[in-house]
Amino acid sequence: KAVAHWTRSAAPRLEQFLQEVQHDIAGRAHTLTVLFILTCALVYVTLLEETPHDTAYNTKRYGIVASILVFLCFGVTQAKDGPFTRPHPAYWRFWLCVSVVYELFLIFILFQTVHDGRQFMKYIDPKLGVPLPERDYGGNCLIYDPGHPADPFHNIWDKMDGFVPAHFLGWYIKTLMIRDWWMCMIISVMFEFLEYSLEHQLPNFSECWWDHWIMDVLVCNGLGIYCGMKTLGWLSMKPYQWQGLWNIPTYKGKIKRIAFQFTPYSWVKFEWRPASNLRRWLAVLGIIFMFLLAELNTFYLKFVLWMPPEHYLVLLRLIFFVNVGGVAMREIYDFMDDPKFYKKLGQQAWIVATITVTEFLIVVKYDPNTIMLPIPFFITQCWTLGILCQHNYRYDITLRYKETCRRRQEGSSEQDRVPGHADGSNLATSGRSKLNGSMDTVRHRKS
Repeated sequence: KAVAHWTRSAAPRLEQFLQEVQHDIAGRAHTLTVLFILTCALVYVTLLEETPHDTAYNTKRYGIVASILVFLCFGVTQAKDGPFTRPHPAYWRFWLCVSVVYELFLIFILFQTVHDGRQFMKYIDPKLGVPLPERDYGGNCLIYDPGHPADPFHNIWDKMDGFVPAHFLGWYIKTLMIRDWWMCMIISVMFEFLEYSLEHQLPNFSECWWDHWIMDVLVCNGLGIYCGMKTLGWLSMKPYQWQGLWNIPTYKGKIKRIAFQFTPYSWVKFEWRPASNLRRWLAVLGIIFMFLLAELNTFYLKFVLWMPPEHYLVLLRLIFFVNVGGVAMREIYDFMDDPKFYKKLGQQAWIVATITVTEFLIVVKYDPNTIMLPIPFFITQCWTLGILCQHNYRYDITLRYKETCRRRQEGSSEQDRVPGHADGSNLATSGRSKLNGSMDTVRHRKS
């Protein structure tokens, strides 16, 4: 009996203690713990580890890598939190600090000569720093090739490489960032037009027509956008009522709660509304422009820094933008949607915009001849015609919108001037007259 009584009395206190431990582990930054571990590591390296007599090794390990690790430890514990808190605020603080490190690296590369900048990449990978071999792009664009009776669809199978799932996964994540079907489709189609327009500068932009519009836009990009919109619909309808892990009685519920730790804490639906005012219109144009510029930088940086497409640095850059892009888009939306509350642009959005511009400046400095190659005349004609059509369409939509607003204002003013009695009192209306009046109001709203 004494044991049972002690168990009943100690169980609530034990549960409260476990909840406090869980909150302490998950919520605090642990500044003293990180400081102690960092100090121990520095003392070990200084006193117990022998420094090798290799200048290149010391520069890369003890100089650059150690400085970056100390900065990351400081940023993860001391940087300001962003809009995202799941799975942990320290995770997003880490990627903010990685953004700063990447921007400093780009600034360093930007202020080198072209030869020194390309040779500096050997410190990261000795295989880099050599010109890329010439590769054949485009080629035979026949979907059904009768010249190969053994496999007439070999052109399609040749395109089924690792970039197909990468395209799908990339646009799935971009849809989760932008949270708007129209903007995603505009960026997807616009990038294909940019590949058409710039294939005279970069040979890997030269693709078959069915690779542009069927493989990329419809299959990979379109399917990724569709799955992304379905995920957004599920996240918007999901109930966000969080419960402590130790308050869940079943193991299945605990596992489900751990899995949901990697989902958003709450949900905000993005309503960009570019046609509502000039500020939002310019903001949406700027977002689309920066997205397209970041996409182009992926190809141009590989070209000017002599990195093969399958190099791991290219993959690391894409993983980096996946983690920082969502935070940047949320900060941009908050700044655009509620400028009275958000007085300045968010820190992650600011550094991402700076990174995108710096990457483009590196491309311009390292290979200005490629960038300045004249665009063919027929491509210039197509872009001019498209811009004029888009301008005329926007002008027509604006006139129609203003005319609709004017008619609504005139209709509401006519309804306000309803005649009454001489003494100012209105006539009492019967039930049928009230019904007719409400039906007239409905008809007016529909019109």
